[in-house]
Amino acid sequence: DAIEECRSAGIRPIMITGDHKDTAVAIARELGIIEEGQYAITGAELSKMDDATFAKEFKNISVYARVQPEHKTRIVNAWRRAGYVTAMTGDGVNDVLALKEADCSVAMASGSEVAAQISDLVLMNSDFASMPSVVAEGRRVINNIERAASLYLVKNIFSLILAIISITAAFSY
Repeated sequence: DAIEECRSAGIRPIMITGDHKDTAVAIARELGIIEEGQYAITGAELSKMDDATFAKEFKNISVYARVQPEHKTRIVNAWRRAGYVTAMTGDGVNDVLALKEADCSVAMASGSEVAAQISDLVLMNSDFASMPSVVAEGRRVINNIERAASLYLVKNIFSLILAIISITAAFSY
């Protein structure tokens, strides 16, 4: 359900794991992470892929298995270079580099202290199912800030216009 909620909120979930490829694919299929036309690769296959090939293929890859920390960073950076906002969820020391590179980093409460310190956000229940509500709350906060900033800008423009009219009127008498 959390994966479907993410998709309906415009979030593309990708699995990056140290597990075996077959295990990761089986879980990803069960969760609905792999869709038609998408596939899985291993960290070794990713290492063999040059940057140009990876730049063409990364959108079709939904599962990365047997990856190293540098692979995670490469994946996050590929999405960022393509202009996407990236969020990385992790819990271990091996996730720290990718957490640092992501636009928004989310650590699990049950994870390492280093991952929690480097992250923008720490989920207190360590449950990915809470991620859609976290994203919705974050979007609500951003909308409120944008609305408040717009009102503040309009108020300042009217104040400036009023000041100019007052100064002009004072000099015309």
